[in-house]
Amino acid sequence: MGVDVTVDKLKPLPGDTPSNAAALDKYERDFQSHGQVWGEILQKNFERLSAGSYSLQWMNGEANGWGSQKPKISSRGLTYNDINRVKGSGEIDEVVSWKSFAPRGSIREPYKNMMPVLENYDVLHKYDVWSDNVMPLYEEAVARQWSATRDIPWDDVNGLPEDLAKASCQLSTFLTEVEFAAGDFPAKWLYRIPQDFLEVKSFMATQIMDEARHQEVFRKRALMGGGLMHATPGFEWALKSILDAPNHVMGTFLLNLLGEGLVLSIFRSGEMIAKTHADKEIFRLCMQDEARHVSYGVLQFKYFLDNHPNRAQAEEELHRFADLGEQIIMTAFSEATVNEPVAILLGGGLKNIDKGMEGLGKLWTVFIEEYLQRCDRAGFDRRARCTIPMQLPWGGSVAA
Repeated sequence: MGVDVTVDKLKPLPGDTPSNAAALDKYERDFQSHGQVWGEILQKNFERLSAGSYSLQWMNGEANGWGSQKPKISSRGLTYNDINRVKGSGEIDEVVSWKSFAPRGSIREPYKNMMPVLENYDVLHKYDVWSDNVMPLYEEAVARQWSATRDIPWDDVNGLPEDLAKASCQLSTFLTEVEFAAGDFPAKWLYRIPQDFLEVKSFMATQIMDEARHQEVFRKRALMGGGLMHATPGFEWALKSILDAPNHVMGTFLLNLLGEGLVLSIFRSGEMIAKTHADKEIFRLCMQDEARHVSYGVLQFKYFLDNHPNRAQAEEELHRFADLGEQIIMTAFSEATVNEPVAILLGGGLKNIDKGMEGLGKLWTVFIEEYLQRCDRAGFDRRARCTIPMQLPWGGSVAA
């Protein structure tokens, strides 16, 4: 029997296999360009080891105050605040000059010319990342981790009417989008912050973990309730604008102070929005995490303004950025995939969506006032310039 082979039935030839050759070539060139330093270190170590001798230079810690002072353990345990009271450990330069992995407070000066320079460490000013509450926020974060696998009564999400079930799943789908990007932002900046700001890096790592758990819990909630629903294009643009922010401070303002601040307000409304005990527990646990992120954002913003060498210029640039960010956020919250499920949940069902939209209008005023209060606390007055109206832009009731 002959085989029927025609041109139109032939499968296309496989495309070129992606190659890492160019990247590997560059890595090899970089490796070789630093070969002299590597070689000197290796040769010195080999000569010493071959001679059967020991250096023991590392035992000379007295020059750095070794043994003269130890941290005092506080009632909470041994915290960052406790160890930073040790002389030489807690002093943080306003501008970092060390772009290596060497720990702050270690003996590193004798090795300066032997260390690599990590050019990606380019966030060097303390006012760009620091907040006065970052250390207690880190301690709280590690103490209050919870599990989306074990700590939610998942059996409780069943039994809702279809309209409430779909609204819950849509809201959870939206929040899955939001929380995923909220973890990408600190991850983007984490590797650009040098070792000397280790407390900030530690806190940002907990934020990434928090956001991973949030997207996990809302994804699970949607699937347990019936399935993932619709993506939200308007909010996708808002999330992209956070990742594209010109610097860490502006991105932190848009994410932690404005965006997550509004999400925190939604979580605080969980008692009215949630229709099951499981949903209330999800909102409660996520709320305690988001409160840390917002608190860091507010005080980081305040520290930046209070310590910037030209506050007037910094404020004007931030106002320009906020003018744009507020409009993006407002556009995002006008999406049907956001406000309609919330209105259905607030109203108690699809037939009461108008009542729910009126409730959302009342919450909107609270949301925006809380945002402006956060700006006030940071020393950044947006009340006269805020581009988001205090009242719900579409009046609180929309015809179907």
